[in-house]
Amino acid sequence: MKKNTNYKKGFVFKSYKAPFQTPFEVLFDIFKELITHTSGDFDEAIDWLKQLDVEYKLTTPEYTIDDFIEDLKKKGYIREEIKPDGSKGTGITAKTERAIRQSALEQIFGNIKRSGSGNHKSKGLGIGDEHTGDFRNYQFGDGLEKVSITESLRNAQINNGIGNFSLTEDDLVVEETTHKSQMSTVLMIDISHSMILYGEDRITPAKKVAMALAELITTRYPKDTLDILVFGNDAWTIKIKDLPYLNVGPYHTNTVAGLSLAMDLLRRKRNTNKQIFMITDGKPSCLRLPDGQYYKDSNGLNPYITNKCYGVAQQARKLHIPITTFMIAQDPYLMQFVEEFTKANQGKAFYTGLKGLGEMIFEDYETNRKKRIKG
Repeated sequence: MKKNTNYKKGFVFKSYKAPFQTPFEVLFDIFKELITHTSGDFDEAIDWLKQLDVEYKLTTPEYTIDDFIEDLKKKGYIREEIKPDGSKGTGITAKTERAIRQSALEQIFGNIKRSGSGNHKSKGLGIGDEHTGDFRNYQFGDGLEKVSITESLRNAQINNGIGNFSLTEDDLVVEETTHKSQMSTVLMIDISHSMILYGEDRITPAKKVAMALAELITTRYPKDTLDILVFGNDAWTIKIKDLPYLNVGPYHTNTVAGLSLAMDLLRRKRNTNKQIFMITDGKPSCLRLPDGQYYKDSNGLNPYITNKCYGVAQQARKLHIPITTFMIAQDPYLMQFVEEFTKANQGKAFYTGLKGLGEMIFEDYETNRKKRIKG
């Protein structure tokens, strides 16, 4: 007699087990975080790691901090170098810089809900390789690789019959593809002294966002461009490899200098789609005058300085360059300035703390990449 077995579908819940990591991998994950906070200072990062080891027992007699440092050397993550004062020291390598960027990308972008194929697409149809499922009649100039063979043969059978089969130009159809736009982005990072004031480290999250965005663009969207600049009393560009070492300085906030440099960089780009992301926590408090002197005012909002900011925002608008401001501080009078600034540019503004900053920047980047900004 055949035994009747009923199988029921359902869920089986088990206790979570973290994926296995070697002692080196465990320490390396912590080390990447520490080296970011210490702006690339290896000795300080190791001191912090030793303190964490005392408190949380990260190592064992079989694998110590010294063993970890030796493995870092063997794997090419650190190297001996000569410090500016002439003494010997240890520094991180390009391999570590890349690992830090990848880690930042996983931390920030990994938390965002993904949809579709994970590649930027615009709403318009055009040249691309993402098929939409929509067909149109063949037009002179369409590439043969775009002709849908199956649909064209079907049309030929319908139009001419099987017995007298022939394929004509009228039977040919091509499948539409989605246009994949290119984007040129400038990321501005405020490095004025207020980015580490009030007991809050604001520069480290900004660095992480920049590293993650740089890693995303260079690996997933290589046709896009990303320029990174910092602004204090003045503004200057930095390279992606310099991001882990970025620090704040005893600077005021020259927003006009940063925006002017950003627009100069974007003027040289051939892409139609251009945008500026600005991360700042303070009010504009500095201008450089034509004679080279600095005009500074840290007391409230100075109309002379803010009007210059509004003027640059309007210039960017005329160049079809939207500015998205990520304002870390949420003081009412600063929010009013950002509102006026955004109105002058017709851009966007986000009033945010440090939590969620990366997710918002990435989501906005994705959103902007899906549309074509008319230039």
